[in-house]
Amino acid sequence: QVQLVESGGGSVQPGGSLRLSCAASGSIFSINVMGWYRQAPGKQRESVAIITSGGSTNYADSVKGRFTISRDNAKNTVYLQMISLKPEDTAVYYCYADVRSRDLRRWDSWGQGTQVTVSS
Repeated sequence: QVQLVESGGGSVQPGGSLRLSCAASGSIFSINVMGWYRQAPGKQRESVAIITSGGSTNYADSVKGRFTISRDNAKNTVYLQMISLKPEDTAVYYCYADVRSRDLRRWDSWGQGTQVTVSS
């Protein structure tokens, strides 16, 4: 089993910044893609940013230039630095990891979600 634990959400005013963290633990052999998704009330979950084990990244157009995804492979941790936050960034943010466990099974793992609220 693999667990993802997120931290760093909260409330911030427009233009503010937040940093999300997500640590994976359990029977981990390797992690390929890690990423962040978000779901606003009444909307579908959408991809925000992803990063491969080699460091290649991809961002949603709506966050390019404002959000930065990074990872520490030694710590099995992924981060999302968010600046210039807008009210439309308000959502529950979910961490994702494509994990290969030690018994070589593949797991699509999700965190429990962390609330980000951008409001004046």
